[in-house]
Amino acid sequence: MKRLRSLAIMLVLSSAACLAWAQAYPEKTIRMVVPYAAGGPLDIMSRPLAQKLSEAMRNPVVIDNRAGANGIIGMENVAKSPPDGYSLVVSSGGTHSIGPHVYAKLPYDVFKDFTPVGLFVTLPELLVVHPALPVKTVKELIALAKARPNQLNFGSSGTGGTPHLAGELLMIAANIKMVHVPYKGMGPATMDLIAGQLQLVFADLPVLLSQVKADKLRPLAVGTRKRSTSLPNVPTMAESGFPEIEVYNWYALFAPANTPKPIIARLNAELAKVMSTPDLKNFAQSQGSEAVTSTPEELAAIHKREFDKWGSVVKTAGIKAE
Repeated sequence: MKRLRSLAIMLVLSSAACLAWAQAYPEKTIRMVVPYAAGGPLDIMSRPLAQKLSEAMRNPVVIDNRAGANGIIGMENVAKSPPDGYSLVVSSGGTHSIGPHVYAKLPYDVFKDFTPVGLFVTLPELLVVHPALPVKTVKELIALAKARPNQLNFGSSGTGGTPHLAGELLMIAANIKMVHVPYKGMGPATMDLIAGQLQLVFADLPVLLSQVKADKLRPLAVGTRKRSTSLPNVPTMAESGFPEIEVYNWYALFAPANTPKPIIARLNAELAKVMSTPDLKNFAQSQGSEAVTSTPEELAAIHKREFDKWGSVVKTAGIKAE
C-alpha cells in the first residue's frame, strides 16, 4: 500500500512539474525546420508564419532550412530532436503521406516519430496543358490521350512527388496511358512545358499561377473540391467528371513524438490565431493557396487519409524512388 501511495505521489508531482514547464513555455528560440531549400513554395509560406508566431508568442521563432534527399534530412533532424517544443518541422503531403510509400526505408516513422500540431495551408494541384494542345477541358484531354496512347508527355518535379502521383492517379482513373518525364524540380519542367517539350503537368497552383495569368499555359482543372479563389473560372476535377481525383498539397507543423500535450495545445492555439489574421489569409491567397486551421486530431485524420490514398496509387503504379 505504501508503495502504491508513493507511486501516486510521484505521478502527481511529475504532472505538476510538466504543467509548470508547459506554462513557462517558450523560454528560448523555437526552430521551424523547413526540409527544403530557401525560396521554394514551402519556405515562402513558412517565413511570414514564423514572423507572426514570434509576435504572438513573444519569443523568437526562426526558420532553419535543412534541405536534401527530398525532405528526408530535415524530417530526420526533427524526429531525433528533444520533444520539448523547441524543434518543429514544416511538413507537407509529399513528405508525410507520399514519401513513406516511395522510399524503401526511411530513418523515421511518420506516425510514431512525430506529433501533429496543426494544418495551416492547402494548395490545389492545377492541371495545365501547352496552349497548342487541341484541348480545352479534361474530357477533351482524356479523349486525346486515348486516341494517342503513350504519345502525351507529362512532367513532374521528380519521381514520387505529388505532381508525379497526380498524373498517375489521372491515368488510373481515366484508363489512359501517358509518358512520365521526371525533372529536378517543377521549374525546369514548367519551362519545358512552355517550350512545347511536354504536353501537360500537374503542379501546386502557386508554381504555375504567373504562367497561367500570362497565357503561357492553359489551365484545365484544379484538384480541390472547391474552385480556387486565385482562378475562379477554372473548374474542379469533380466538375470535369472525375470526382475520384482529389489532388492537393498541404502544409502543416509537426513536433517530435512525446512532446507534452500542453505545449502542443499552446502551439496549435497560436497557429490557429495567426492563420486567421487578414495578413496571412491575404498572403496565402496571393500565393495561390488557402490559409486554413485544424486541431491536432484533424491533422492526424487528414494525414492518415492522404497516406492511405497515395499508398494505393504508388502500389498500383509500381512507383519506386530513383
